[in-house]
Amino acid sequence: MFEIGLNSFGEVATDGDRVLSDAETVRLIVEEARLAEAAGLDVFSLGEHYREGHTDSATPVLLAAIATATGRIALGTSVTVLSTNDPVRLYNEFATLDAVSDGRARIVLGRASATESFPLFGYDLADYERLFEEKLDLFLRLEREERVTWSGTVRAPLVRHLPRPRMRPGGIPTWIGVGGSPTSVLRAARHGLPLMMAVIGGRPQRFAGNVELYLTALERSGRPAQPIGQHSLGLVADTDEEAREVWWRHWQPVVAALAAERGFYAPTRERFEAELDQGALYVGSPRTVAEKIARTARDLRLSRFDLKYDIMHLPRDARARTIELLGREVAPRVRELLTPRRRSA
Repeated sequence: MFEIGLNSFGEVATDGDRVLSDAETVRLIVEEARLAEAAGLDVFSLGEHYREGHTDSATPVLLAAIATATGRIALGTSVTVLSTNDPVRLYNEFATLDAVSDGRARIVLGRASATESFPLFGYDLADYERLFEEKLDLFLRLEREERVTWSGTVRAPLVRHLPRPRMRPGGIPTWIGVGGSPTSVLRAARHGLPLMMAVIGGRPQRFAGNVELYLTALERSGRPAQPIGQHSLGLVADTDEEAREVWWRHWQPVVAALAAERGFYAPTRERFEAELDQGALYVGSPRTVAEKIARTARDLRLSRFDLKYDIMHLPRDARARTIELLGREVAPRVRELLTPRRRSA
């Protein structure tokens, strides 16, 4: 079955003219996960950031709180910055989450596009690639082996280490999150891991080459096919006009700040409209968003789509309406559009 989920970066919401506190936003996220489950969505995931306006810095703790408030929905990440986490600690945290949630834990591992965690935890960006490669090797061995003996350059060695609590055999579903790097795509294939593509600007179909690269690399290595997912931004409202205006008011200042900080494109209204029509913003009525998700899923051979529904200071009622409409109207329509029609005799 095609999976549809939500991604949150813990961005603070508003209630009327009032900006919620960090603590209120954390509690709101737990409530939104409960709402997502009631609406029939498949996955609820949290990012990992260390900047003002975000409340997702303790992702496993927040996911554990969500686990106690829900009973069915899968609980994951989007993305866990493996490079600046210790793999043993991360294994312990997610093994515990998987136990608390009765087998609902997932994880997406990435190198990070936002790099605040590197200086915060004393890591050198010059070691960006080595940190991720060594830590990924160790994390996967902890998942897949009973007792682990390991040595490298990024942490203390292990000798027949047996972590507790134990994960289920083979570990939890573990995805590799990628931006546009072919190296990251090949890494996912080399380890036989599912691929989660972050598509946050431009036409999603430009990632078709990475999909082909991934599938070809899996086939050549003799590994079985793996799921492919996409993470993109958006909002669902009752009409296209409402969705576009609400999103523009909150998207424009965020992208303007990113343009100044990281050289992103300027958020002009013309560029915004182009992203809505052909790009990676999934903003509109349930019908508009469903048709766009289904089109992208066919083009990129997706089996999962996650919508990042929170953006700085978006009103809590707009967030809630997105969750309701995505689960109750968009998801069923997407699955219907992706179901092959039987030819009449």
